[in-house]
Amino acid sequence: MQNQTDIFDKCSGDGGYYGAQRVEDDHYFTRPIVDPIPGRLMEFEGQQRIMWSVNNYLGLAENQEIKAVAVEAAQTYGVSAPMGSRMMTGNTPHHLELERRLATFTGKEAAVLFNYGYLGVIGTITSLAGPDDTLIMDKLAHACIVDAAMMAPAQVRVFKHNSIKDLESVLQSVQRQSKGGIMVLVEGVYGMTGDLARLDEICALKQKYGFRLFVDDAHGWGVMGSQGRGVADHFGVQDQVDVYFGTFAKAFASIGGFSATTKAVRDWISYNARTQVFAKSLPMIYVKSLQKTLELVIAGDENRARMWQNSNRLKQGLRELGYFIGGGQSPICAVFAPINGEQTETVGKRLVKFLRDRGVFATAITYPVIPLGLCMFRMIPTTSHTTEDIDRTIEVFRQMRDELTMDLKMAPEDQAKISRVYGKSAA
Repeated sequence: MQNQTDIFDKCSGDGGYYGAQRVEDDHYFTRPIVDPIPGRLMEFEGQQRIMWSVNNYLGLAENQEIKAVAVEAAQTYGVSAPMGSRMMTGNTPHHLELERRLATFTGKEAAVLFNYGYLGVIGTITSLAGPDDTLIMDKLAHACIVDAAMMAPAQVRVFKHNSIKDLESVLQSVQRQSKGGIMVLVEGVYGMTGDLARLDEICALKQKYGFRLFVDDAHGWGVMGSQGRGVADHFGVQDQVDVYFGTFAKAFASIGGFSATTKAVRDWISYNARTQVFAKSLPMIYVKSLQKTLELVIAGDENRARMWQNSNRLKQGLRELGYFIGGGQSPICAVFAPINGEQTETVGKRLVKFLRDRGVFATAITYPVIPLGLCMFRMIPTTSHTTEDIDRTIEVFRQMRDELTMDLKMAPEDQAKISRVYGKSAA
């Protein structure tokens, strides 16, 4: 008998993530079409906007030295080299040298490159976790960690965001039941809200429960810690992180990622991470340009200082207007908008349009990225932003507050949700 349901039926409806926008072929609120050249100003719908949605923390996307290296690499190697996977014909001295430098800078024995940060996290976690093992992840962990945990053959448990008490409770439960090993999965900086994992306290638990720790430090690598070594370095516990993952898609303004760990674990990942074993090697144009980028990140204290100045100015200005700014300790500025009984999507669209019509490009973050019923603008202050950019943005937020007669006082239920987002780390 013929199956009466077509697997493609769902594609014609308005289900799935942002289904209404998909059906409307929206390119304003979702999948906006913007200038491909990243920077403090970017073109959207024919006009320059102050850009707050690009993770170009240190302004390296505009760096001419990196561009020159990329051009030279393109002239020397083209865009195809090397051909093949690292297991076959794509392993070069240049890849090995970049891995050596990354390992040295992160204080680890060895590192392994991945073509994409997302696939690097998936490849690393799935290669290490077996059927008898248990993965314990933070409730607000990035989608790549969630996907990795779901794809791995291991048992999966979740603890409340940044709650050390709940993590310990889960650890106690798992130790009573688990036959295999345990690995805790966290982000260094939680990219949507800007708060830091409590790595010092998590590492203290390691001494008691003996688990392994994986840290995806996408938004901390190059930004936090000494010379940009990341959040674990910020807390002084880098030596206690078993697998440190960094991506090149944020502060490094490129593509790819790496896992840094012991040589034995690195070798295991290299031979067992399916997302890399069966993928073409990272192209030479990225390998060579990333070597230069790493040099600039290490020498980039002045850039980081300017980034922090810009972040503090933006946060303070918006707080003075009465906006609720998330309590994260990273440069990320999380601006929560009051819902006050309205539909989250309605609020987000209205505020996004107001800002963009006045030259400020910010993105409203809603469910499923953050908990249902919250609307948040995740803004990324960078080295490249000017004082004028920041002051203009603050002025537009003032206009939005006044012209839309926004009551910035959060309803109790919204305050409770924000508190749950930040856990006990909220400032």
